Amino acid sequence: MQVSEIFWTLAAIVLGPFVGSFIGLLTLRLPAERPWAAGRSACDGCGRKLSPLDLIPILSFAALRGRCRSCGAAIPRRYLLLELACLGIGAWSATSFIGPMALATAVLGWWLLLLATIDAEHFWLPDMLTLPLGVVGFAVSILVLREPVWTPVLGAAVGFGSLWLLAFAYKRLRGREGLGGGDPRLLGAIGAWTGWSALPSVVVWAGLAGISVALAQLVLRRRVTMDQRLPFGVFLAIGAWLTWLLGPLHGLFG
Repeated sequence: MQVSEIFWTLAAIVLGPFVGSFIGLLTLRLPAERPWAAGRSACDGCGRKLSPLDLIPILSFAALRGRCRSCGAAIPRRYLLLELACLGIGAWSATSFIGPMALATAVLGWWLLLLATIDAEHFWLPDMLTLPLGVVGFAVSILVLREPVWTPVLGAAVGFGSLWLLAFAYKRLRGREGLGGGDPRLLGAIGAWTGWSALPSVVVWAGLAGISVALAQLVLRRRVTMDQRLPFGVFLAIGAWLTWLLGPLHGLFG
């Protein structure tokens, strides 16, 4: 492995916990419409500005035992969980690819985790996250994968158009919304990464994930109704991640 390849691979692992900490902040502040891009982080309990020693991912949480050093307020566990999850995504990416592809894969995984977390908690896929994901996917397709320009463009168009038409038809037939407005834009962004031919695999994996959740609810004796809302963005994120790592299903079984 060349030095440059080692750099990109290590970056995917080392950056993971720091990205996870940032994702934790975004998942709390974006839905609450609180500022996130300016100012130092502070304890939500006492307002004390956090020092660099308080912000070391994973290690600071363990050293402080999940409490603010000043007031003893509990630090949201989501930070630790997301830091560990992003570390895992980075390591997974580094073992699956080498060079720039390792970091690109990690970026995709981290971004999907952010969107899935917000959608699971708030049934919301903000355009400020889905649209830039598509732009980055376009750049990765052109600069890293060396695909022709039409590949990410067609992938984005097919991804968005297919779900938009499905949502439109559902609303006309049932008289109510069947998909959130952010779902077509998310699948469009995914299409910019995977290309149009992989989108059926994304949807199949997403459907299997959704069915698994519904079956788990039945096993746990939780009531499931036809009108129950499910965060489809979470399942699309799972489908995109598995398709990116494993390739389209027709390639696996062809």
